[in-house]
Amino acid sequence: MRAIALLVCLLLSSVAMQAADNYGAYWQKANAAYKQKNYDSAAHYYEQIAKAKPADYEVYYNLGNTYYKLNRIGEAVLNYQRGLQLNPSDKNLQDNLLLTQSRIAGRIVEIQDVFFVRWWKSMTAASAADTWAVVSLVLFLLLIGFAILNRLGKAPFSLPFQAKAGGWMLLTLFIIISFVAAMRKADSHMAVVMINSNMQDKPGNGKSQNIPEGTTIQLTGSNANGKWHEVILPDGKTGWMLKTDFVEI
Repeated sequence: MRAIALLVCLLLSSVAMQAADNYGAYWQKANAAYKQKNYDSAAHYYEQIAKAKPADYEVYYNLGNTYYKLNRIGEAVLNYQRGLQLNPSDKNLQDNLLLTQSRIAGRIVEIQDVFFVRWWKSMTAASAADTWAVVSLVLFLLLIGFAILNRLGKAPFSLPFQAKAGGWMLLTLFIIISFVAAMRKADSHMAVVMINSNMQDKPGNGKSQNIPEGTTIQLTGSNANGKWHEVILPDGKTGWMLKTDFVEI
């Protein structure tokens, strides 16, 4: 049995080393192809890296750049958006996404909210859900720990009632923000239109509107057969689009 277990460990170790070797080789081939302006090959190798390491935001940045060079705007936007989901504060991803979106013919401009709405949306963004959950947990443990020490007469210092109340009120605020962010994360079904398409009032019927390639949309539901999806455009308009016309971020 011990011999079998050792053999399994050796096999798994060999597979892991092979995967690591392939990962490094793909990076080298992808970067070399990009420098040589062989963008189709670069995209192929970067896609292999993304499949192996889907949590690596840098590969989506490189994929976005590669598809931008190939003038495949939809795929460029998709990969920049995927990178920003993993690292929302990355300036290179933000700037290149804006540059790519500026090349969309007939671009649908996002409605700008007033400053306090933008602030609230930023605070409760889906990408911040985990951070707020950790902050809330840490503050809760600190407050509970201090309350227990105070009850046992072992607290290192005393706090006035206003400070204690303020701490619990702050915890309540953090929990609310964490809950809203978590709900947005659960409902955050965004997609990018891959081809010049149409949005219709009803699935397969009604008035239609042209939707250019590269438009980022929000998915809110689908019809019975799943062929059509209800979407929200950047300007707030709603309608129905074919599932085959977009790819989820």
